Amino acid sequence: MTLNHVRRGSGSPLLLVHGLGAGWRSWSPIVDGLAESREVIAVDLPGFGETPPLTGEVSIAALTDSVSDFIRDQGLDGVSTVGQSMGGRIVLELARRGVGGDTVALDPGGFWSDREVAVFSATLRPSITAVRALRPVLPALLGNPVGRTVLLAQLSARPWALSRETVMPDVRGLADSPATGAAMDALTKGPKQQGAPAGSVPGRVTIGWGRRDLVTVPRQAARAVELFPDAVLHWFDRCGHFPQWDAPHEATRLILDSTT
Repeated sequence: MTLNHVRRGSGSPLLLVHGLGAGWRSWSPIVDGLAESREVIAVDLPGFGETPPLTGEVSIAALTDSVSDFIRDQGLDGVSTVGQSMGGRIVLELARRGVGGDTVALDPGGFWSDREVAVFSATLRPSITAVRALRPVLPALLGNPVGRTVLLAQLSARPWALSRETVMPDVRGLADSPATGAAMDALTKGPKQQGAPAGSVPGRVTIGWGRRDLVTVPRQAARAVELFPDAVLHWFDRCGHFPQWDAPHEATRLILDSTT
């Protein structure tokens, strides 16, 4: 499978892997800033954006395979990778496999306890159902600070302060992407993320976490660092699950400073 992707800018390549939602457009708040000094390659995972769904089982392993194949087919061996949420888990899995170079994972999934993953599933699935039902009026709801606060309280520390243009791609992606349900099953019913022993990853590993993340809650960061002992942990203050929403300048700086 060839992943739909966009390329922006020039310089050392940087591969962006999104989470549940809009596909590569999830990175819209920061992609231009990154492209000022790097060649940014942002992919649509299978079943998101303009990439068709997988024909077989959807799992984190299979989604990671698709990105690994893309890296090989595009001649991007050693590329620095950045992922958020599910994408954060995927780039950590790539690092665990020895694929890529430097790695930045923002609020990655896969490090929850059984109770935490049950809460994640029980709260986010109804939100996705609600977004699908509200799709005709999403532009109006997301254009209003009160509407954004009601709809996005689980995803952002300051939803009222965001613009409709920032959040609309991901919200619509949750509603429209054919792989949303299967990817949710992979996250909530599949195995948790495995770790990588010290010295076994191909480059630097940086894990960024929002102190106000209500999806992958902050206490999971300690588990992530325990499983990836080479990782450096960066905290985003006043930030929820999407650093590219709540702290775009800080996220851009962290990515550029943590990759080559």
